[in-house]
Amino acid sequence: MLMRTDPFREMDRIFQQLSGTTGTWSKPSVMPMDAYRDGDVYVIAFDLPGVSTEAIDIDVERNMLTVKAERRPAGKSDGVQMELSERPLGVFSRQVMLADTLDTERIEADYDAGVLTLRIPIAERAKPRKISIGGESDRKQIAG
Repeated sequence: MLMRTDPFREMDRIFQQLSGTTGTWSKPSVMPMDAYRDGDVYVIAFDLPGVSTEAIDIDVERNMLTVKAERRPAGKSDGVQMELSERPLGVFSRQVMLADTLDTERIEADYDAGVLTLRIPIAERAKPRKISIGGESDRKQIAG
């Protein structure tokens, strides 16, 4: 149901993790995701711990799904001295090319415990269906 758009994206993600760089709006970090089919629904889950729902942007244009989010540093008072900072901050983004068999008009989004979950129904036209076969009498009526 998904089509990979950039084979080097995973290498960029690993490099950013190892180098400790943060994402910017012009070069966002990649967010981890899972994708699977559950019956007649395709589910995509993105890890976005510590991101408020107001900082998440979900867009669909044609079959391109884009999710962007920004994790900002927590507000600290002037007397605070940071001893250790390992949680990544900055902008995160992921683009996913969706197959034509998905109904992008009816996407549902939920955000719980730092996980953004999108549910995309399988389009009716993509579901298997039975085709009836007409008999000889049906053909004679059509030919009329």
